[in-house]
Amino acid sequence: MTSRGRDRLADVHGVVVRHLRGCRIGSVVPLGEGQDNLAYEVNGELVVRFSKEPDLARRTALVGREARVLAAVAGISPLPVPEPAFTVAEQGCLAYRKLPGVPLLDMPRHRRSAHGASIAATLGGLLTALHAVPVERLAGVVDADHQPPAEWLHEAAETYVTVAGRIPAACRRPVEAFLEAAPPHDEWTPAFSHNDLGIEHVLIDPVAWTVTGIIDWSDAAIVDPAYDFGLLHRDLGPAATRAAISGYRTDANDLAALGERATFYARCSFFEDLAHGIETEQGKYVDKSLAALQWLFPA
Repeated sequence: MTSRGRDRLADVHGVVVRHLRGCRIGSVVPLGEGQDNLAYEVNGELVVRFSKEPDLARRTALVGREARVLAAVAGISPLPVPEPAFTVAEQGCLAYRKLPGVPLLDMPRHRRSAHGASIAATLGGLLTALHAVPVERLAGVVDADHQPPAEWLHEAAETYVTVAGRIPAACRRPVEAFLEAAPPHDEWTPAFSHNDLGIEHVLIDPVAWTVTGIIDWSDAAIVDPAYDFGLLHRDLGPAATRAAISGYRTDANDLAALGERATFYARCSFFEDLAHGIETEQGKYVDKSLAALQWLFPA
């Protein structure tokens, strides 16, 4: 173990002992690393997560913000969400009792494919509930996150340069054709959403294949409602996306246009996800991304 790893384990021990008096620590197990956070499991029942944000003031603000978001979504989400046990804002630390289930990302790909439509239909219900909340109700809790489609394409093209060597040659022309095409129209009604609904944040019962919870609400914002559908499309494929949209209820958005934008976001977010897997040496992200090439950029 590296010295950084030992220091982080010491941080976990320190915050738990300090904030949960009487807690005896039997085990601390790394859960994984996302783009924004590192997570650990303590005694099989507590998740302790640390922000990777280097700036102290921003790190402190982000943890306080997410605690407020979780308090808000607890009364909105039809699916379980984490309930904070304690926060240590200056360390970027948020701890919560572990929800049942395992991340969908950790399940075998062929089984994800077999159950993707039923899971996505449940997530369509979640997005219905989130998007129905008047955005004014969350003023001061979350911010608006509006990045024009042209910027999405620009960032995707920049990231493509760094990951092109991992993309099969037969897929590169469809990828490049997408990056050279015009972006979709930037017209939609904003909505509150999770804003990072990849399958690493969806917990499922590995026997019943039902959704048991949604984690990591750190990016929740007022956004294009198509974005989270786009992440489902990226990770689970078109059949799952159709199931999610078929279970979605809204009077505010054209579903055909929403589906088109979801495909756009799926393709753009593919590059960042693949780069994350490569940079952090997490093969499950790389494997997931390369498998998605068949529906995102068919040859």
